[in-house]
Amino acid sequence: MKSLKKYYKLYASPADVYNALTNPVMLEIWTGEKAVFKAEPGFEFSLWDGEIVGRNVKFEMDKMIQQIWYFDNVESLVTFKLHPDKKFTSVELRHDNIPDEAFDNIADGWDSDFFGSLEELFND
Repeated sequence: MKSLKKYYKLYASPADVYNALTNPVMLEIWTGEKAVFKAEPGFEFSLWDGEIVGRNVKFEMDKMIQQIWYFDNVESLVTFKLHPDKKFTSVELRHDNIPDEAFDNIADGWDSDFFGSLEELFND
C-alpha cells in the first residue's frame, strides 16, 4: 500500500472550497456527474455517478474533511485540509492506503479529474 500527499492552489476562500467539496449540488456542478452526499460522519457517499464511493468520517467547517474511499476490498483514508492565504486556498491532500497497482491511476486522477475540475471552477 502507498500514500500520496500533494498541495493544490484554488483561487477561492476556504468556505467556498469546503462548500464545493461538501454540497451535493456543487459536487454535481464541478464533476458534471450525479453525486449522493451529505456532510455527516458515517454517511455513505457516491461521486461521479458511482465511480467513487466511500464513507464520511470527520468534518471541521471550512478547515478539514476526512473520508474513507473504497477500492474493492480496501478502505483508503482521504483527508483534505484547507489552508487560507490572502488570495487563494491551499488544499493539502493526504491519501493513505492506496493499493500499489492503482497508485499511478489514482495520482493522475487527483491531478486531472478531481483537482483539474475544481481548478476549472475556481481558477478561470
